[in-house]
Amino acid sequence: MSDHIVPFKTYFNVILVLIALTVVTVLVSLVDFGVFNLIISMGIATFKAALVLMYFMHLKYDDKSYLVIFLVGVFFLAIIFLFSSFDIITRVVEKSVL
Repeated sequence: MSDHIVPFKTYFNVILVLIALTVVTVLVSLVDFGVFNLIISMGIATFKAALVLMYFMHLKYDDKSYLVIFLVGVFFLAIIFLFSSFDIITRVVEKSVL
């Protein structure tokens, strides 16, 4: 197994981007974007998570099968969230109709 050595500058740049995105997240939370607040916050959080996965967990440099396994897990997690939200929405609608 060959190890990939990531330069310190790369880690430093990634941590600076993560700090900047954290500041952006705080600033976005202070502004009311209406229904887009959740979408913007989740978009920033997803980008930050992708940076951590790619650089700190080395998915960018590892075998692509690890990335496929991770994405399959995220896909099934999204399906679980989707079906759960459908269930919650139908329960709220049923109670409001009665």
